[in-house]
Amino acid sequence: MKHVREFWKMEKITTKNKKTLLTNLSTKPLNHNTAMKTSNFSLFTRLRIWLKYRVKAITPGKNALKGATLSLSIFTGIIWLLLAIGSSISIKDPWSLLLYLAVIITSVIVGFLLIFIIKLLHDIPRHYKRVLFVSIPLLFISFAFEYYIIVFFIIIASMIGASVGVLKKPGYKNLSMEARILTIIGMFLSVSGLATFIILYIPVGFDENIPENAALKSPAKIEHIQASSPADKGSYKVKILTYGSGKDKHRPEFGANVNIKTDSVNGLPFIDNWRGFGGWARTKFWGLDARSLPLNARVWYPEGEGPFPLVLVVHGNHFMQDYSDPGYDYLGELLASRGYILASVDENFINGSWSNVIGWLKKENDARAWLLLEHLRLWHQWNKTPKHVFYDRIDTNNICLIGHSRGGEAVGHAACFNTLPYYPDDALVKFNYNFNIQSVIAIAPCDGQYKPAKSKTAFKNVSYLVLHGAHDADVSTYMGSRQYERISFTDSLYHFKSGLYIYGANHGQFNTTWGNNDIAHPFTGLLNLKQLLPEKDQRQIAEVYISAFLEATLNRKTEYLPLFADARTGSDWLPETIYLNQFEDSKTRVLCNFDEDLNLGSLGKHKDAISGENLSVWHEQLITLKSGNKGTRAVYLGWNDKDSLQAVYSISLDNVDLELDSLSVFCFSLADAGEESDPRSKGKWLQQEQKKQHEQEKKEDKEKRQQQEQLQEEKKRQQQEKKKDKEPIDFTIQLEDSAGQIVKFPLSSFSYLQPTFKPKLMKVDFLSNDDDEWDVVFQIFLYSLSDLFKLNPEFDYKHLYKISFIFDRSKKGVVIIDKIGFMKNLRTI
Repeated sequence: MKHVREFWKMEKITTKNKKTLLTNLSTKPLNHNTAMKTSNFSLFTRLRIWLKYRVKAITPGKNALKGATLSLSIFTGIIWLLLAIGSSISIKDPWSLLLYLAVIITSVIVGFLLIFIIKLLHDIPRHYKRVLFVSIPLLFISFAFEYYIIVFFIIIASMIGASVGVLKKPGYKNLSMEARILTIIGMFLSVSGLATFIILYIPVGFDENIPENAALKSPAKIEHIQASSPADKGSYKVKILTYGSGKDKHRPEFGANVNIKTDSVNGLPFIDNWRGFGGWARTKFWGLDARSLPLNARVWYPEGEGPFPLVLVVHGNHFMQDYSDPGYDYLGELLASRGYILASVDENFINGSWSNVIGWLKKENDARAWLLLEHLRLWHQWNKTPKHVFYDRIDTNNICLIGHSRGGEAVGHAACFNTLPYYPDDALVKFNYNFNIQSVIAIAPCDGQYKPAKSKTAFKNVSYLVLHGAHDADVSTYMGSRQYERISFTDSLYHFKSGLYIYGANHGQFNTTWGNNDIAHPFTGLLNLKQLLPEKDQRQIAEVYISAFLEATLNRKTEYLPLFADARTGSDWLPETIYLNQFEDSKTRVLCNFDEDLNLGSLGKHKDAISGENLSVWHEQLITLKSGNKGTRAVYLGWNDKDSLQAVYSISLDNVDLELDSLSVFCFSLADAGEESDPRSKGKWLQQEQKKQHEQEKKEDKEKRQQQEQLQEEKKRQQQEKKKDKEPIDFTIQLEDSAGQIVKFPLSSFSYLQPTFKPKLMKVDFLSNDDDEWDVVFQIFLYSLSDLFKLNPEFDYKHLYKISFIFDRSKKGVVIIDKIGFMKNLRTI
């Protein structure tokens, strides 16, 4: 305490003496004179000096550090030696000691490398080091965590500053010629690099390898749907109103100017972490909390008596201050004119915000789903309330839910919650909804943000449509295909599920307020927007498919069904791009989906029903996506012309009652695997192949010149066939009846197989090799048995015996096949 009191005494000293004192303080004890001399420093400096001495007083000395070093080495060595000897004795293999020795050597090398790196960092000038470590996290955020750009920017900025710093100093003239040249070169390279960055940043993007549209290449004559475009405006006059709490602080349409006032609801059971600074900031902005969530929506509705089908649409996660619910006005205007009531539900108050950095809502998609059901409860009440504007004007037997992004996941949860008696995560929260939700539409949905009872959401007997863009830079994985697989149909009514994967579509252009900026980042120049569809075209696709889906599921207009299995049936209504359709309905009978067991040759109870000949690839596995997998398995089949043998994959259907008729359609899902068709030409197989080749060469005593000539000829042949290899895959399908009569037809009689495409979502993707990651996206192939019968009138499809895939039209390839079966002709349902 004496030193502390002396430390605060005042004595004037010169600035020069201060610097000298600070330089030597670390080597001198804190005595009376030293404390007196520091008294003229600032309060912060004096505290720092005092703290430095206190720490030094308890810092171990050299002898203590030597002892600690020796002790740690001995203890670690003993423990490692015991582990090595014990493991060697346990497995009865003394050679395993070499592994433990190798680990010691590796640890020593890594330790010295770490010390070297730390030394390098320590040798960096103090001021530059401070700025560097402050800049790195800021640049990571600024450049959307693209480390290529971050490293480039740090180098360029540092080089510019270093060059300018040298050129500014008067001593530049005294530098050696080498130093001058190096400075000028550094300035030139850094300025050129910055100019290059700006030049690359300004354009909207760059051309990627745009794949050929395989469906348009096909000779198939696809009959267009004989109906008006579902995107045409209807005959109803459209009216607009809003409903809400009347207390909104920022939007008059939900505040003082709201048309219909609604009561708030308590969402506390479904929302976690509305607390701390993040919760305080959210409450401060909205004037509400989890116990008082408003039921707000914008409504477009037709003028007329009705009753009209009801459609709710809900946005996804976006900055809560940038309101998302107005972004579906184009759907509201269209659907209301066609006789639907559409309500765009406001859930902005549970969206993200800058305050999420310090506390955010966790896994709130169950709250989004529950809010939708509370809105439906409100609509049902209005439909029964005399003198209400919607009294007896709502067709509550025909309801559809539409969701975008997280909202696309939430509509699936809502369909699941709708039939449950309790909240899956808390039985004390009772449900009693059971609304007539006929269909669900998910636009670029995520999947698994919320997991009821820690499992993925599944529901049944509700029709489902998912739309996803190949150039989605937000939800970059086709997550809706997972939910698609978890939907089943078990009742006697007609239902269907369909997926549409759209080349050139992004995440945000389905919402007019989100636009083409999928990363919600001011530096949109980081995105590669060159391949994006125009906003108008992308929304036109949404209008066509969403409107047609509602017509099919709510108004039972089945003439639009073919659109969901083949986009070409509505080609006059859609902008030209690549569409991949997935489809399955309640009348589909899947014979083979590859999920039942691990026996590659089994089909149900028949253990030897499947066979393969001359295949270079044959295995079953989970279907991969960019992130994770689809949750189901399929068969991977590959072939090449290396051995000039025909590859065949066959499925025998002996004693399988198919109940086929002239309206039946043979169907299967197919995708290009984008894999090497001869995996045994590399890796572990390559060494064996080289040995065989060497022995063969030695045996036949081939000359080197002959080998070179053969290689040159092979190179020429590969160049000639290069174009053919890039052609979309085609092969032959053969059906055989029990009497041996067959029909053979090419895959391309419906469509060629669309080659895999791997979009470049960010400009920096052109610098990286991320081609190993892509979504496996299937398309359905359909072949009418009545058309196949024309190929061979003797063929008896009622007694189908065998299905064969003969890979004879493309020289090589790997395909993924799933859901082989039969369905009804969609034009006859």
